[in-house]
Amino acid sequence: MAKKNLNRSLVTLKCSECGSESKRVSKNKKNTTERLELKKHCQTCRKHTVHSEKK
Repeated sequence: MAKKNLNRSLVTLKCSECGSESKRVSKNKKNTTERLELKKHCQTCRKHTVHSEKK
């Protein structure tokens, strides 16, 4: 059996405009040490906004 990737972990993304926490993505902590910032669709704002990694 293959080993489970221990470097990846689930991260919660928070909308920069409304503050809702509706997105969860996996992140490789070994390769990306800084915080994630992705442009995603927010369900409460109903538009594309920047989602950043929650503390």
